[in-house]
Amino acid sequence: MRKVKAVLIAAAAGLAVLSAPAQAQQGYPTQLVRIVVPFSAGSATDLLARAVAEKLGEKWKQQVIVENRPGIAGTASVAKSAADGYTLMLTSNGHTVAGALNKALPFDPVKDFAGITPVASVPLVLIVNPELPAKSLKEFIDLAKAKPGTMNFASPGLGSTTFIAGALFKDAAKIDVVHVPFKGAPEANMSVVRGDAHMYFTPANTAVELVRSGKVRALAVATDKRLADMPDVPTLKEAGLPDFSYESWFGLLAPAGTPAPVIDKINKDVVEILQDKAVQERMAKQGGVTVVTSTPKQFDETIKSDTARYTKIFQDAGLAAK
Repeated sequence: MRKVKAVLIAAAAGLAVLSAPAQAQQGYPTQLVRIVVPFSAGSATDLLARAVAEKLGEKWKQQVIVENRPGIAGTASVAKSAADGYTLMLTSNGHTVAGALNKALPFDPVKDFAGITPVASVPLVLIVNPELPAKSLKEFIDLAKAKPGTMNFASPGLGSTTFIAGALFKDAAKIDVVHVPFKGAPEANMSVVRGDAHMYFTPANTAVELVRSGKVRALAVATDKRLADMPDVPTLKEAGLPDFSYESWFGLLAPAGTPAPVIDKINKDVVEILQDKAVQERMAKQGGVTVVTSTPKQFDETIKSDTARYTKIFQDAGLAAK
């Protein structure tokens, strides 16, 4: 009888352990959920996070807030947060180059995070001040080569998706342009409008507004095909850089160790939200934003492979921290 009782106790304990993750999934969320955005308010990342947070709040009947914490400190805060699903992060693929740009990084972009799902891909447009004597990509490259080290490109900061685009463009065009980081995307855009910065890869929705108002000139788009809203603007490949390829992504992550059932529930609910045609149309109207989703495992693989790929590119180009 003692043996039978011991077996029954062990079995009951096993069932309790097995049911805990299921209970975690079924009960989640039971309190406020934070989505940290390591970029300023008004950036493409911020706008996507707020769209996702709004829909998740409606679906979960819980408050889902967006917290802007620009820079490495914001990402580090998520890496150090409790792995319980109540602190998430929506970031750009700039996350994958953080280690290449900072050797003293207080977190590991791959090991300290669990991918949930990408949410979107945002096309970028290379813009310049209209007073700049360069009306085409070739003319801009020629101008930069004639004045090495005297021209610059803006970004919302090291590790942003627009910084990656600028750095890859610098390498592909073989030009010496200086990186100038700003506090956020609005400031980076205004730097080109004012003429403080010579070029910037801005999200398409912002580019369309600025170009139509005559505040900037668009030279090329960093996509494989021309944008419907800017049919006269060539792709970088068409404009003279046939080997240039860059696809940005924005995605949702959680601290490493977050229970798989919780990750799976968030993934399921976010993917369901993003499959709604109204949501997709809303995003498409904002400059060709394309909804992109995957399984958590697939997203983890994307983060891992992109980290390795961009780190090598930056090292080969002499752009990585030493």
